[in-house]
Amino acid sequence: MVNNVLQHIRSHMKEFSKGQKRIANYILENYDKAAFMTASRLGQIAQVSESTVVRFAAELGYDGYPGMQRALQEIIRGRLTSVQRIQVSDEQINGADMVAEVMQRDMNSIHAAIEQVDRAEFSRVADMLMQAERIYILGVRSSSFLAGYLNFYLHLIFPNVTLVLNSAAGEIYEQLVHIGPGDVLIGISFPRYSIMAVNAVRYAHDRGADIVAITDSTISPLYGLAKAALLVRSNMVSFVDSMAAPLSLLNALIAEVGQRRRGDISGIFAEMERVWRKHSIFGGADDE
Repeated sequence: MVNNVLQHIRSHMKEFSKGQKRIANYILENYDKAAFMTASRLGQIAQVSESTVVRFAAELGYDGYPGMQRALQEIIRGRLTSVQRIQVSDEQINGADMVAEVMQRDMNSIHAAIEQVDRAEFSRVADMLMQAERIYILGVRSSSFLAGYLNFYLHLIFPNVTLVLNSAAGEIYEQLVHIGPGDVLIGISFPRYSIMAVNAVRYAHDRGADIVAITDSTISPLYGLAKAALLVRSNMVSFVDSMAAPLSLLNALIAEVGQRRRGDISGIFAEMERVWRKHSIFGGADDE
């Protein structure tokens, strides 16, 4: 895979045909717009055929135009403002059936994640959680809900889990003051990457904790800090970040560590069921 599509285009400019150079020049000057254009639309603007655009993507080393398009989107997704995201989505979603449009995108995201998630890295993350002295979970803004969800289940599986709350930046560091070697911090962040999250993860890294990044790509600022990373895309739907695929990946991770600790889990939930019945948590009275 080409790591930086723009750099690759610049370095191969002399090798392109006249039509390909028109495509290349437009992308280099307007990559924020080109990233969300169909091959047909890009061809119209560059005054070449759609097939020339597809061949141009192949010339760069991609399996097809969608591969090049995703590479361009990776570059800019973290920099799009909410207004720009709305403008982009207006061009992609016709609004005729919003339920079908959005849910189909979520299904596509999960399907892509099934194909793309590195199984060896997934197993490595589970190993790190099993061996951790303490587990910290951090996610801010829209990722805070993913962090809370993961915490809800992991704290039932492990006795040493801390959800790092982020009501104020200073409080994050107060909650991480004891983190260090032997600990694992799970940092969750998707575009637009919060500088608050990045700085907190860097603080934990500098104190010797192992970092697990749950993020969208190798371009993510969390990736370079991580000992292990699970990459899964959040889908951009207007100003909304669709977290269907990241949430599904967290479900898989919870199920994996739960399976590894199934002996302990049975005892934990047997005790919880007793407490739930005693205090009528789910309705009904304790019949003991």
